[in-house]
Amino acid sequence: MPLAASFALDVAAILILVFALYFPRHRRRDLVVAYLSVNIGVLAVAAAFTSTEVSIGLGFGLFGVLSIIRLRSLELNQQEIAYYFVALAMGVVGGVPVSPAWLVPILMASLLTAILIGDHPRLFNRYRNHRMKLDTAFTSEKELVAHLEEMLDAQAHRVTVRRVDLVNNTTDVEVRFQLPKQVR
Repeated sequence: MPLAASFALDVAAILILVFALYFPRHRRRDLVVAYLSVNIGVLAVAAAFTSTEVSIGLGFGLFGVLSIIRLRSLELNQQEIAYYFVALAMGVVGGVPVSPAWLVPILMASLLTAILIGDHPRLFNRYRNHRMKLDTAFTSEKELVAHLEEMLDAQAHRVTVRRVDLVNNTTDVEVRFQLPKQVR
């Protein structure tokens, strides 16, 4: 695939990722510019590496450094990290010559499809994960689970106690739960 066509495909794919998938679902304006600039930046760096005598190892090293720096500079949830890595991967795929040529659009479509399905609002839409600070120090897991299920009106699937403070009478807990089916 000609490099210009690969670049155009990458730009189209990142626009779909950001404006058709990410922003309508998550509404974080600050990450729009991050995803766009990371993708185009990686695309440019990957293209520059392929036009010079630079090893692929150096390219993947840069890929790793960019991701570590970016992920430590802002708190991201798991879905946003997935979008971030798809943006990075599409930039790499679009910036390096891939043979056979039909593989580039297939790889980009696969990445977009993974996000489309994996982050679809209807997929596991009743499941939640919350970290909470309760105003009671629970030392009994059974009582804690019963309290959380009543408070959340949901079925607790996993409860992880992060801290019990008997002096201030608090419990820090992470709970994974399932909301009940909506009655129509």
